[in-house]
Amino acid sequence: MATTLTDTATGTIPAQPEITVVDLFSGAGGFSAGFRAYEPSGPGSSPFRSVAAVEFDEAAAATYAANFGTAHVANVDISTWDARPYEGRVDVVMGGPPCQGFSALHRNNPDKPKVDDPRNLLWIEYMRVVTTIKPKIFVLENVDRFLSSRQFEELRAATRPGGPLADYELRSKVLNAADYGVPQARRRAIVIATRKDLAGAPLEHPRPTHARNVALPQPTLDEEQSPQLAPWVAVGRAVFSRTPKDAPEVNLPQREDKPLGILLPGPYLTTELHIGRTPTDLSLERYKAIGRGGNRHDLRGKWATVNGEKKYLSTESWDRHNTGSGDVMGRMHDDRPSVTIRTEFYKPEKGRYLHPVENRPITHYEAALIQGFPDDFKWFGSKIQIARQIGNAVPVGLGRALARAIHERLSA
Repeated sequence: MATTLTDTATGTIPAQPEITVVDLFSGAGGFSAGFRAYEPSGPGSSPFRSVAAVEFDEAAAATYAANFGTAHVANVDISTWDARPYEGRVDVVMGGPPCQGFSALHRNNPDKPKVDDPRNLLWIEYMRVVTTIKPKIFVLENVDRFLSSRQFEELRAATRPGGPLADYELRSKVLNAADYGVPQARRRAIVIATRKDLAGAPLEHPRPTHARNVALPQPTLDEEQSPQLAPWVAVGRAVFSRTPKDAPEVNLPQREDKPLGILLPGPYLTTELHIGRTPTDLSLERYKAIGRGGNRHDLRGKWATVNGEKKYLSTESWDRHNTGSGDVMGRMHDDRPSVTIRTEFYKPEKGRYLHPVENRPITHYEAALIQGFPDDFKWFGSKIQIARQIGNAVPVGLGRALARAIHERLSA
């Protein structure tokens, strides 16, 4: 099916084939925002159209609906969602099943995946939808550890002769969002499957457009296939140069709406998310004692007078551990991509989430920009709910790179 798209600046642009998409575990819509941001023929020319989005979290589903339309959003448990009406009508299924069960965080034994974690079973629901709809291509996004899990082995087995996904050719790879122009070094497992009846070779992962060291040898391909890579995008230039210098607000504006029938705080534009917490006096002294690029190690042996009482700025736990993450209570480096934005980025005790120079954690606005969300993106939920949506999202720039690869493959 072809659709004619209109650019208000240039008039009508050439019609191009429409590519229909189902977005599973859609969250706030990072994947969909990336697909929408891919505009091969200018503003408004994205060929992708979402026909269904499934998201269990009420606030995340409301955020998705506010930005991509309410009619096709299913705010339900995916196990109850009926995919049969979409059989044979969808080109692409995409999504990232909740991945905490595969995460290296909060695990007693980091060498053994939690095979019994119920969240790991959600990928089976993803596969149920795929086998029902039978899209031309499906894309599954997860933490990098997914590729070493039992679940991934089962997925690969399903594509062998006689398996339920035998009609698909699988490609899997860990991609770093920074390699695609995202100001964030976020490594994610991306599994791409192409239906075997499509003419041509299976879809491969998009080639990087950026590199940590642009002096690295380039692939020995012709110039058109292997353009010169750009350097990784520094978070200081991409994000902190754009955010206000004034102190962040503590609370979101008082506002409510119900895009999916459930009353929630919002909507808030991304630019309204320049919010933070009120630090304790001890926390503020700790921030002040951490230099540019520093972390918890800067606090060792340092004291400060807090409310008339002398306080040790480090902790016994931090002093006792000379190994382990150096990102705890760390300042972001403004001359390189940020660390991975997680759901509690507003807590510097969780990682390198202090502003490069200001004595505060990064704000929701800054985290959203690091993830690539535009200023006019609309958000629903509490501060914690919105933070969770931001941290769980697929970076928009990575989604755009995948959209380009899919479009070029389906248009070939």
